[in-house]
Amino acid sequence: MSGHFGGREAREAAAAIGGRLGGETPVAAIVLGSGLGDLANDIESPRSVPYRDIPGFPPATVAGHAGALIAGRLSGRPVLALAGRFHMYEGHDARLAAYPARVVHALGATTLIVSNAAGSVNRLWQPGDLMLIRDHINLTFRNPLVGAVEEGDVRFPDMSAPYDAALAGVARGVARDEGILLREGVYAGLLGPAYETPAEVRMLGVLGADAVGMSTIPEVIAARAIGMRVLGFSCIANLACGLSNSPITHAAALETTARAAGRFRRLVTGVVRALG
Repeated sequence: MSGHFGGREAREAAAAIGGRLGGETPVAAIVLGSGLGDLANDIESPRSVPYRDIPGFPPATVAGHAGALIAGRLSGRPVLALAGRFHMYEGHDARLAAYPARVVHALGATTLIVSNAAGSVNRLWQPGDLMLIRDHINLTFRNPLVGAVEEGDVRFPDMSAPYDAALAGVARGVARDEGILLREGVYAGLLGPAYETPAEVRMLGVLGADAVGMSTIPEVIAARAIGMRVLGFSCIANLACGLSNSPITHAAALETTARAAGRFRRLVTGVVRALG
């Protein structure tokens, strides 16, 4: 899908759907990754807009992605939830992959919480672990900011700290209070859709990655360019290729994220509760 998915289009989309979402200013917008969509069930008084009704949004096509923007309250705080995302491996441009971040920003969100299912490159971790994303490596070789600079964007956004340190501290505190094991590491984003080869996984380990996936990075880059604070989590859905004898399937990854969903929900809910 091609098009110009910039700030002006995001503001127009927000104006078109804002009346259906209740009008409250959200303390955060949450991107729900593969198999982590059950958090949407915790949102009180939800108002939902299917992606097909949002200007510029295609339908979500990947299993585990519901395809709706949901507004309501989580632990008493107004939030937006993106139940599903658009991946570049589906043929979408990097600008479209990042476009939902621009839309939720236009709807008033200044904090973006991203989540994904990822394979573990770290040999000490296990499927079902939750990882706080401390940094990322963009190996998709795509960037949503390529082209004319958008009004309100920083032309050369500083990526020395793409994930907000204060928000990470809040997440650590919630994990400690809830008794949740929270790993920390570096997320490597690849284009996909094929899973990585054993040689590629060894390369990722040498480069410093702890987990690998096929999403998230375009959203984070765009969010930083427009001044949003970002917090990120990966659910370790499987051991990356070469670290176990089991074949890797999307269905098995969804089963693992489903088992971890309760801890993920408690973690994100606790973070949202702590936001002003």
